[in-house]
Amino acid sequence: MLRCPVCVKTDMAVLELHEIEIDYCFSCAGIWLDEGELELLLEGSGKKEEIVSSFKELKDCECSEAKRPCPICDKKMLKVEINAGDKVILIDKCGKNHGLWFDHGELFDVINSSIKDHDNPVLSFLRDIFLSKNNKQEETQ
Repeated sequence: MLRCPVCVKTDMAVLELHEIEIDYCFSCAGIWLDEGELELLLEGSGKKEEIVSSFKELKDCECSEAKRPCPICDKKMLKVEINAGDKVILIDKCGKNHGLWFDHGELFDVINSSIKDHDNPVLSFLRDIFLSKNNKQEETQ
């Protein structure tokens, strides 16, 4: 079981979505995706390549957010910006390519920016499981 890179001592739960294992922290609502799982979630969206190619690694002086440890290798992760439509989202990426960390709601924002079918099972799953009622209401407005 992996430990949350934010809560540090909290084990994450493994949830499965279309044969993709998502590691989820019930304490901070963060999500860990192993290498390649984001691409699998974006499969068929038409924007997969655009989003993955938008990753921009930030230098330490460009980001004040604390670096978090990779839940696999425990090395400090890189800060990466993702261009998700009209939002730029800051996530954490393991330098050894073990995976990506998304704080609460960030994975939904990335998926939502690439999949326009609001009945898409991936979007529905993320909306129902990971977003609070307030965020769901804002999303439908």
